[in-house]
Amino acid sequence: MILSILGAGLLFAGCEKVSSPHAKQAEPPTEFFFSAEHASNALAHATLFVEACTPRDSGTPGASHAANWLHDRLVENGVSAALDSFKDDSPRGPRTYVNVLASLSGSDDQWIVLLSHFDTKSGISDSFQGANDGASSTGLLLELAVLMNRVTPRRHNILLAFLDGEECDLGYSDRDGFHGSKHLAKALKKEGRKIKAVILMDMVGDRDLKLTVPRNSTPDLRVLALEAADATGDREKIGLFDGDIYDDHQAFLDRGFHALDLIDFDYGSSPGVNDYWHTTKDTIDKLSPNSLLATGRIVLEMVNRLSRPPSAQP
Repeated sequence: MILSILGAGLLFAGCEKVSSPHAKQAEPPTEFFFSAEHASNALAHATLFVEACTPRDSGTPGASHAANWLHDRLVENGVSAALDSFKDDSPRGPRTYVNVLASLSGSDDQWIVLLSHFDTKSGISDSFQGANDGASSTGLLLELAVLMNRVTPRRHNILLAFLDGEECDLGYSDRDGFHGSKHLAKALKKEGRKIKAVILMDMVGDRDLKLTVPRNSTPDLRVLALEAADATGDREKIGLFDGDIYDDHQAFLDRGFHALDLIDFDYGSSPGVNDYWHTTKDTIDKLSPNSLLATGRIVLEMVNRLSRPPSAQP
């Protein structure tokens, strides 16, 4: 991701047609609930992922192995999943990237898209775990896929996308970084998918969780994220950021989709230091199930609210 501070700092304070009486009524969608057990499962997924898939630098055989690992875990849990392999240019020439896409069907033609990247920054170490960036969100997204697959009926279709190629090789540009998100956003636009919202999770496992919602997110979704956190009791864990963060959600904004980034970009030994990010200190022991619990609750409450018919909105 790329951080661009353009204003003040972090703000963590609290800032149908009528049916015939004889018509068959659609069964109301069941809402999703994320528990401490789910958070524990998410951390276990992240741990196993790091153990099985280190290193996994973007666009490399390690990342391809990681994509296959994720695909197999989804299928083992009964989730419909596919590997989307594609070639893209990079500073080191054409490379192959692999996104993992899990689809859950709903009762209408609209989609909610949930995202995480799973690749790691190159050039750090063969033992670089990338536990928070981005195994934490990957483990959480895997658990969300398993959980949401078991809950029916669903009003909207759900696409859970595990993205390759978020990290750049040399420096972010039109041919370096965000490969997976650009590829997916272009494909969804070409297909004419009706996308209601895109929610990206990135670096969400830090023990000292402070999720931020950057300015370059869709305004209505920024409000929705804060309202969801109020409803789940996690309001102190999230705030607005008066600046831009260029992350995987940006490709969807660029294609005209409503998109939001949930990211904790303060990851270090003390506030503001950020000395764990993109270093060998980004290890599993830095993650907390409580942080995954808060993030999971907020995301699912957002999905619940997006899925309710207008008459059922609070």
